[in-house]
Amino acid sequence: MVEFMPLSKQWERRLQTFVVLQMFFFTTVLPHICSVVFIGLLFTRFWIFSVLYATWLYLDRDKPRHGGRRVEAIRRWFIWKYVKDYFPISLVKTAELDPSWNYLAAFHPHGIIPTGAIANLCTESTSFSLVFPGIRPYLVTLNIIFWFPFFRDCMMSCGLVSADKESAAHILSREGGGNLLAIVVGGAREALHTKPGTYKLVLRNRKGFIRLSLSHGAALVPIFSFGENDIFDQVENAPGSWSHWVHDQLYKIMSSSLQVILGCDHFQYRFGVVPHRRPITTVVGKPIEVQKTPHPSQEEVDELHQRYMKELSNLFEAHKLKYNVPSDQHLEFC
Repeated sequence: MVEFMPLSKQWERRLQTFVVLQMFFFTTVLPHICSVVFIGLLFTRFWIFSVLYATWLYLDRDKPRHGGRRVEAIRRWFIWKYVKDYFPISLVKTAELDPSWNYLAAFHPHGIIPTGAIANLCTESTSFSLVFPGIRPYLVTLNIIFWFPFFRDCMMSCGLVSADKESAAHILSREGGGNLLAIVVGGAREALHTKPGTYKLVLRNRKGFIRLSLSHGAALVPIFSFGENDIFDQVENAPGSWSHWVHDQLYKIMSSSLQVILGCDHFQYRFGVVPHRRPITTVVGKPIEVQKTPHPSQEEVDELHQRYMKELSNLFEAHKLKYNVPSDQHLEFC
């Protein structure tokens, strides 16, 4: 049964809903629109704009691997406040981050779209720079994002960088410290396990971020975002089904996946593509100090990986009751 939103709803809430809808449109549809516009202009009298941009794209091709191009005015744009207030989203500090160090942060869980990571690390909507003074956050995303014309520049302006070793090395090896590189470790594979009330993390065999931390001597920071999995439902994909097979093939080809998501929409609550209004609380744990080891052995990687999973579990257990997670619910690693 469709449940319509009362007309008496405050316009502030309607504006929040509209902005969040635009944000999800921006992250899922806009890249393809940008590509169509770029190609389409070549067949008009404005073809010179696409040619000039293609030249710029070639000259600027390495920028996503060299720290991107942060624009603080965009990160502080007033519109992000409406995104934060919609859910709402909050940032919780459990320990100080020394600005003389560089950090590698592992963000969990991925969710359908890592909304907590975007809001907290790519914008100033939760006042990251005030909560952690002297720390500049960067968020790793798929390399394919930087193939889309125009869209790539928008992503870099918010602090997103490409997902490769050169990109990580550029940030984590900077002199003077004060840099935090965040990786959503579970990635698209973890998104397949996303549904409300679940805490299944793809982490047991994800050790690349551990090796990066050791190689650069970057302190390892666990981050857990409570409520991240609760803002969307998705159509079940049973193992062995055709839809599960399609998901696997997309993941192998693009390191991405396609979920059929169930949210609400601008006027009613039962179904749609707008995420549900459910709180997201991103808790930043205490950093794990790491001794720089340029060429870590597998044994050293495995040892730090085990320690990291233990610290992440401790962080989850210490805070879960505050955010309505049942006492008998624990993290599940796969």
